[in-house]
Amino acid sequence: MSPILVFGVIAGYFLLLLAISHFTSKHADNNTFFTANRQSPWFLVAYGMVGATLSGVTFISVPGEVGNSNWTYLQFVMGNMVGYAVIALVLIPLFYKLKLISIYEYLKDRFGQNSYYAGASFFLISQTVGASFRLFLAALVLQIAFFDAFGIPFWVTVMITIALIWLYTFRGGIKTIVWTDTLQTSFLLLAVVISIWMITDHMELSMADVFATIGKSEKSTIFDWDWRSNNAFYKSFLAGIFITIAMNGLDQNVMQKNLTCKSKGEAQKNIFWFSIVFFFSTVLFLALGVLLYKYAMDQGIAIPVRTDDLYPLLALNHFGILAGVVFLLGITAAAFSSADSALTALTTSFCVDILDIQKKEKNQKKTRLLVHIGFTILMFLVIIVFNSLNDSSVVSAVFKVAGFTYGPLLGLFAYGLLCKNPVRDKWVPVVCILSPVISVILDFNSEAWLNGYQFGFEILLVNAAITMLGLFALYRPKTDEVSID
Repeated sequence: MSPILVFGVIAGYFLLLLAISHFTSKHADNNTFFTANRQSPWFLVAYGMVGATLSGVTFISVPGEVGNSNWTYLQFVMGNMVGYAVIALVLIPLFYKLKLISIYEYLKDRFGQNSYYAGASFFLISQTVGASFRLFLAALVLQIAFFDAFGIPFWVTVMITIALIWLYTFRGGIKTIVWTDTLQTSFLLLAVVISIWMITDHMELSMADVFATIGKSEKSTIFDWDWRSNNAFYKSFLAGIFITIAMNGLDQNVMQKNLTCKSKGEAQKNIFWFSIVFFFSTVLFLALGVLLYKYAMDQGIAIPVRTDDLYPLLALNHFGILAGVVFLLGITAAAFSSADSALTALTTSFCVDILDIQKKEKNQKKTRLLVHIGFTILMFLVIIVFNSLNDSSVVSAVFKVAGFTYGPLLGLFAYGLLCKNPVRDKWVPVVCILSPVISVILDFNSEAWLNGYQFGFEILLVNAAITMLGLFALYRPKTDEVSID
């Protein structure tokens, strides 16, 4: 594709986002930035969340990963559906009852100040790493498609990409994002549909042929019953449940959007419809993966060493200009829809949870702006580091990291909801630090210690269980202390 065409596509798309930002950020204040004044239509939130949840990771990595693990990723997504039901029926009512801005305020009420800081800190770490991984993919594609032609280094590409995101989010915050995510979801889904259509057109396949090709392909195998495998059904399904609860229900990024709905009922309706659209969207990406490998095989195109590179390679070089344009729009939309909400959530959590901005009478807006800039710079640095270290499929890397960083959050909330016993609050951060450390040690030594067993996504459950055991060990009799540590 011509670099000038790429520039035109990205520039036009960004101007559209700026226009939406302009109209949604009029008369915006901190309440608008953090909660959208709790006036968001539920169907708008539901649709926009699809794009934010799929992200650049799904857009690029899931189709490529089909070549490594077939459709086994769908086992994980099946578990996701159960997780979303738990979020809708358990967490949404709780958070609306407490009228929370940051969901980690629950930890302060349940355990104490130290637990509150520990939970918020783990979210900040998890979200910074996860969002950076996702944005890395988009920056990499833009580098290949446009910036390489002018000899512009990767770090400049990253800086420009993040600066653009900051520019349309710094005023309206979550209110702007609810509307821009709707647009970005549309472009993302349009991209995958057009990509499938272009492949079938090149291969001269009818719709019946497409279904037959996918159904007969070995790469469409869904279930893996080998208990030792990283992709074993019970591992993937259970991990799908609890990673969804942790990475969505206990994640300020996702829940901040849900909490912009007018009522608990509308937020629950949002989760229900979002989960259905998300499931079928994932099936589309897996179908695309099968067709990509089929096309490459038929055309004698070498499969890249990094499977993440397969979709960009074919879309930008083999499917024609239209496919290339919609691919660029799709990956840009996917990256922006996840990164913009992550940046806003990080800003919200740090301002509310760490700085307690609501109790400050002066300079609230200035403080929020400085925090917003600070996290923008931090994401830039994390992406640069990740670029120098990355050597595996991003989809695996993201969830592996999440297993270690979201584990303490899952353990804290699970203990808080399931057990009424108080704990010694001052020692909770120690437990939250030790549990991921122990999990990492177990993960590295599992094959030797557990007769060849390899941990997959279920390392999150192990991590959470260790956290809960630690909290049980910190049991404090109610008569022991009058005030919280």
